[in-house]
Formats: sequence, structure tokens, C-alpha cells
Amino acid sequence: MITSDETMIVTDVAPARAFDQACRMVVDYLGETVPIGAWAVTRVAAGWQTVLVAHDRDYGLAPGAGNRWTETMCRTMISGETPRVVPDVALRPELAGPHESAAALEFPIGAYVGTPIVQPDGRLFGTLLGINRDPMEPGFVEHEGLLDLLSSLLSSVLEADTTSVESARELERAVSDAETDQLTGLLNRRGWTRWLEREEERFRRFGDPACVVMMDLDGLKTVNDTEGHDAGDRYLQRTAHTLRHATRHGDPLARLGGDEFAMVATVGADDAGPLVDRLHAVLDEAGTPCSIGVAPVGIATGFSEAVSEADAAMYSDKRARKGGRTRS
Repeated sequence: MITSDETMIVTDVAPARAFDQACRMVVDYLGETVPIGAWAVTRVAAGWQTVLVAHDRDYGLAPGAGNRWTETMCRTMISGETPRVVPDVALRPELAGPHESAAALEFPIGAYVGTPIVQPDGRLFGTLLGINRDPMEPGFVEHEGLLDLLSSLLSSVLEADTTSVESARELERAVSDAETDQLTGLLNRRGWTRWLEREEERFRRFGDPACVVMMDLDGLKTVNDTEGHDAGDRYLQRTAHTLRHATRHGDPLARLGGDEFAMVATVGADDAGPLVDRLHAVLDEAGTPCSIGVAPVGIATGFSEAVSEADAAMYSDKRARKGGRTRS
């Protein structure tokens, strides 16, 4: 029952509490009030600019689309080389490189606008941007104040949502015995599955760079057969110890059963190859060689596809190692 001094909030006007909700509201608002080719919120991480949310009329922008940060117009805006609103891109020689790159991809940009979204510690999170195929009238710069206001609001929502997510993660790190592998202290298969389910929506919301790594010990069966299962247990514990010291704090590690291990590494696609090389090196040095496969987590495809791709890559690596060929 509602008392005289209580007021129900209509759902459509209630403030957005999640960052992705706020992003959707902002780009949809801009798409209706300042109709140009496309509006988007992007994430900048691991050397890439990736679309999180878009309101698109002309370009076909979708979540997950991206480009190298060094080749984007937003980079020159962030560095101060170009203003936040550029009604005619062709008149800015500093944008010649990104302009030509976009045109080569049949992605013509005649006008650009962008403003930063910052993380709580002041680092760049991403951008709110708009692009149009044709140049705009010089008066288009009058929208700069509105865009700065909206990006500032998104930065505030990001801070609140990030704090909420980190608090929830801290609680979840107190993993129950039912989700822990008793031999190694890592997540077990149940814990791994639940972690992926919990984090799926969060990774999509913030566009965090991540790769799934699947690993399979090459020599456990031989150790068990020749030295006994106690030696095999020590072999597994040594593997877990090595992986803990070779990975970032907070990146989940799991023993899925038998000689199978898995992890999610918070690195971008460009760092996947070096990560595999480093893991091979430390595990070989520890005397616990592994076959390893890695795959990046896509915003549109999520963890499920990355796990499948990493698993296939791991079996490919295992076949190559058995055949004595050099890993690529």
C-alpha cells in the first residue's frame, strides 16, 4: 500500500543503475535528438577500441566491432591533437590517416564527434562518439557541451557500477568447498562453470579484454603408471602452484578434472600468443609440460564460444607436440 507521501517511480524514467543500461539510454537519446550516421559507446583496452553499444543508421555498427586504437579518430581526440567535434574531417590533416583507413574499409567518415569516458582512477575507459558519412554544418560544434555532460554522467554510472561489481566479486571469491578442487585448491569444474555464468554478463557490460586458456598435462599418466598416484598428486599440485605464480591476481584458475586445467586471462587478443609461450616456458621449467590452447572472449559470442575454440586449439597443440613438430 502506498502512503500519501510515497510516490511510485515509472520504470521508463527510473535512473539506470547498470552501465550498459545507461549507455543504451544515452546513444538512443542522441540518435533521436542529434540524428547522424551512428552513435556509440566504446571500450578502449589492450590496444583496441571496441563498440559496446550503438545506435546506428548508416554503418551497421554492432557490439564487438572494433579497430586498433592507433588507427582511430578517438585517439587524436584523447591526445588533444584534434577537437572533440569535427564537422568536416577532410579539413583536419591530423585525421588523414584514420580517415583513409576508414575509407579503405568502406566506412566513410565526413564528420566526427567524441568525448572520453573515464574510470574511477582517472584512466581512460572508452569514448562516447558519433560519426556521419557527410560533413556537417559548422554549427554542429554547439553539441559539444551536451556530449561532455553525457560522457560525465556515464563516467559516474561506470564508477558506481564498477564498485558494485567489485564488491560482489569479493564476496564470490570466498568459494565454498563444493566449488574447490581439494587437491590443488583451484576451482573445480562446478566452480569454473559457475564463475563463467556469473561473469558472462559483466564482461559483456564493460567489454573487458579476456582470453580463455585450456590446458592438458602431457605427462600425468606416465607419472601415475611409473611412480604411483601419490607422485601424480604431487605433479598436479606442482602444476597448480606454477600456474598461480604465472597468472594475474584475480584471474580464475580451475582444475576441471584429471589432467585438465583452465583459466580466464584478462589480456587482449594480441597478447594471447605471448601468454601461451610464457605458460609453456614456466610449465616446462617446472617439469609439468602442458598442451595449451587459447581463444579471445568476444563481446557478441561470450565465454561459451571461447571455451570451445580454446579447447580445439589445445588439442591441436597436443597433436603437434606428440608429432614432434615445432609450435607455431
